[in-house]
Amino acid sequence: MLAVRTGRGFTLPELMIVITVMAVMLAIGVPSFAEFIRNQRVKTASFEVFASLVFARSEAITRNTSVTLTPTGANWANGWIVTYVDGGGTTQTLRTREAFPTITIAGPASIVYRGSGRLTAAVTPFQLSATGPTVTTRCVTIDSSGRPTTKATAC
Repeated sequence: MLAVRTGRGFTLPELMIVITVMAVMLAIGVPSFAEFIRNQRVKTASFEVFASLVFARSEAITRNTSVTLTPTGANWANGWIVTYVDGGGTTQTLRTREAFPTITIAGPASIVYRGSGRLTAAVTPFQLSATGPTVTTRCVTIDSSGRPTTKATAC
């Protein structure tokens, strides 16, 4: 006759082997995941810059007046604000964006869209990056018609 084992579950050696294998897999995967998160943050920040540029251009055309996009505290990483001056000469805020503390954003001093949707002057592109050996730098440029484009390369 066969002896029936009444206890069910894992033995201590089996459990130790599983824990060791999991620890090795985590040690390999965590650095890659951290780089993935940094890349996603740069991508998200570039999308926010792009979306704000499209919004400012759209509002300039809709309102047929100049709309300005300016950084908060002279640093785009601190966030930005989209404003226009109404008929009474009062500055009205259309949208604000909070800071991106772990992202470096280099860009122009400000951007002004005319009522036609075109820029008042040519501007330097935005370059977004983060610290890390394999983080992709992203570039947001604005063409002569005022439309922004973004790509995963340095400017």
